[in-house]
Amino acid sequence: MITVTEATANAGALKRLSDEGVSIWLDDLSRRRIESGSLAGLVATRNVVGVTTNPSIFQAAIGSGVGYEEQLADLAVRGVTVDEAVRMMTTADVRSAADVLRPVYEASGGRDGRVSIEVDPRLAHDTAATVAEARQLAWLVDRPNVMIKIPATQAGLPAITEVTGAGISVNVTLIFSLERYREVMDAYLAGLEKARAAGLGLSAIHSVASFFVSRVDSEIDKRLTLLGTDEALALKGRAALANARLAYEAYEQAFEGERWQTLEGAGANRQRPLWASTGVKDPAYKDTLYVDELVAPGTVNTMPEATLDAVADHGDVRGDTVTVGYDRARADLAAVERLGIAYDEVVRQLEDEGVAKFEAAWQDLLDAVTKSLNSKGVDAE
Repeated sequence: MITVTEATANAGALKRLSDEGVSIWLDDLSRRRIESGSLAGLVATRNVVGVTTNPSIFQAAIGSGVGYEEQLADLAVRGVTVDEAVRMMTTADVRSAADVLRPVYEASGGRDGRVSIEVDPRLAHDTAATVAEARQLAWLVDRPNVMIKIPATQAGLPAITEVTGAGISVNVTLIFSLERYREVMDAYLAGLEKARAAGLGLSAIHSVASFFVSRVDSEIDKRLTLLGTDEALALKGRAALANARLAYEAYEQAFEGERWQTLEGAGANRQRPLWASTGVKDPAYKDTLYVDELVAPGTVNTMPEATLDAVADHGDVRGDTVTVGYDRARADLAAVERLGIAYDEVVRQLEDEGVAKFEAAWQDLLDAVTKSLNSKGVDAE
């Protein structure tokens, strides 16, 4: 657990990040982190004001079995299915984390203090099932500061509208393309309009749109390396930042004009951009790259703990590094396209891979829990 003395000495960059209008969320959760006081410590000393989870995070946490032994034993005695067991464990963790963050939620008027939990990734291409699962998760967690994560697939778009329209706060995940991001914001606005028509108060509905960063560089850098020319190699490490910066420009454009002003007048909140996948994959890049270079007001940056520690230690927070870079961003993506790397094909591939990776992690989690339940003499179905 982090001590106040240790954190005070190193948290200057994190405070500067918060002062610039960036909400710092932790991209990790486990029962051990909650029960040890680690999460509370990060909230108290490292400016952490939210938590995100995904199937991979739960697979790592629950798959280890650490901290879940007693609940697993109880679930085994009850003879529950493996799907029910997984949902009971994940929602319990999210509920406990939401309680830790409840003071932040209240102090920020619901803007922060949020904990996200994702719908079953196997439902990513089924709108009706996604909506039903989102409602069920909101009911199971039963905390006002929960956010339900819905993937930004084609089937996810109408689900975002329906769930938002029911008054449930949504974290839209797996956004890679600018076109899909605009569709996500439109789906959110449509959901707010639906909620308003139903007589629901809009001020209690919050949303973030998780725009993935590092995976864009991983894929495009790979293709640039294969080309191997000086021009291609000079573009490495620039596409992801360009893509994210232009996403922020799209955000600025979406939340202006008569449509938004009408909703804002009724108490609606903007759907904030959230920079996801901010852990650097290429060791040649500075480990705080996707934090230092994506500072803009009204954003969220969700970081794995290693990135959080790196920012606290040597982050270079120097004000807005997004809106000043729009022209460069357009030029960088255009240069990539000129080399024959098709942006639309890359982002479509990344979306498909993102869904597949979460499905695989979820299956690994189901397999691990099945093994645990069976070891206790239960035939988990």
